[in-house]
Amino acid sequence: MRKAAKQIGAAALLLIVFCALCRVMFAWDYTIRMPLYAWDAQLLPGQKPTAEAENPDVVTLGEPRMRDGYVEVPVFAQKQGNSFVTVSDGQGHELGSTFLVVSRVRTIYDKTTGGFSGDRAVMIAVTVFWLLISAIMAWHFFQKKGSNFYQHYTVYYAGFSIFALIAGLSLTEVTIRHLIRPEMYFMLYVYSAVSLAGIRIMQITAPLFTAFALALAVSNIALLRHMRPRIQNALGLLASVLLIAGEAVGWYLYSRDFVGSETELRIHDMLINTYATAFIYGECMLTGSVICSLLAAKHRPAPDADFIIILGCWFRQDGTLPPLLRGRVDKALEFWRAQKEKTGRVARFIPSGGRGFDEPMPEGEAMRRYLVEQQVPEELILPETEALNTYQNMEKSLEIIREVNPAGKAVFATTNYHVFRSGVWAGLAGLPAEGMGSRTKWWFWPNAFLRETAGLLQKRWKQEVLMLIVLLAYFNLLSMVLA
Repeated sequence: MRKAAKQIGAAALLLIVFCALCRVMFAWDYTIRMPLYAWDAQLLPGQKPTAEAENPDVVTLGEPRMRDGYVEVPVFAQKQGNSFVTVSDGQGHELGSTFLVVSRVRTIYDKTTGGFSGDRAVMIAVTVFWLLISAIMAWHFFQKKGSNFYQHYTVYYAGFSIFALIAGLSLTEVTIRHLIRPEMYFMLYVYSAVSLAGIRIMQITAPLFTAFALALAVSNIALLRHMRPRIQNALGLLASVLLIAGEAVGWYLYSRDFVGSETELRIHDMLINTYATAFIYGECMLTGSVICSLLAAKHRPAPDADFIIILGCWFRQDGTLPPLLRGRVDKALEFWRAQKEKTGRVARFIPSGGRGFDEPMPEGEAMRRYLVEQQVPEELILPETEALNTYQNMEKSLEIIREVNPAGKAVFATTNYHVFRSGVWAGLAGLPAEGMGSRTKWWFWPNAFLRETAGLLQKRWKQEVLMLIVLLAYFNLLSMVLA
């Protein structure tokens, strides 16, 4: 993540330098673009427009030119100060006026439209910057291979590459509209679009996450029908309602008409951005988790393992394995047999799991019995019977590996939706291992995605809060500066 942060920092520095160069290179040159409405066009039958500066010692004007739907007036800065510029049709009919401010370094700023010297180049640079961030994050995501794939940072790379891409494409649309019709889509509109980027991204992603919320509700209803009615199994319904309600609130806040002072408008936009950015952050983490979980579920480790860890879960009171746990063990057996047939390498099993409060024996022991029933020699089974969660599964299995063969290579088997988070915990426990996933019912996936995201966030909530604060500061700064 540090390398990505350095690259993004370097890109941001280049952006600042480029914008500063634009300020110097285009400082004395600015073009007023005054739109002509229907009644203005009728007043100019062949007439040549004129332009006049209130303070010609502050700015001088070039020759006005007629364009398609607007009048174009070149402006050249002379010294620091302010000046009104009035555009007329040559017969005394005023077409419009604008108020210009010239800075100490002779940069021209148009208070009426928000334009400034070199604004087009700056807009293009900012757009390229966001697209570059997306490319950097995507590149680092695809560089994650093997056990290195199972990291929190992989979720960041996946989720925020999409976030930056949407932001970049949104800015691309804004920039193109400004380049094509600068007289109508002037810089104040651009500022508004940029400062409300958070809510725009939220709107763009609304259909996708609404569909996910509906799938989550259907998944949770099916889950309640097939599994024990527990509060944990109903959280998906609550999450689906919150997702849809959150999108609706965002649309409502954005669509409301606002009347107030400039300061009140900035505060209004700041509050909207605070809400939208927090909501989008959650969406990005969910998206990253879904992408990583899907890729991890499809991955198959190389057939060179010395140990196969099987992660336990709840089983029946009579000691038999339910479909979910049996699927994990069968997946491990499938890999074990294929590796043995292909390479002749015989791996040892480590069925891992302690005894739950409603279980007759440790999960590791229940899986050991099932493996023996499947004709696995008992000397190849090293049960771990103390772990109470996934992290302990990996930690205590690593202790067994170090006792038997410290240089041995391990893989692990779990349910497909659980592979990525299990790999993350394995890395945190100091065990570099790749995973394989057994299949589960379709109705379990959306609810599982939500649980996996929550599980990933739980261990790093301080880092998540810090990242969210940075994003909130960025977008709120845009609202206060550009509103």
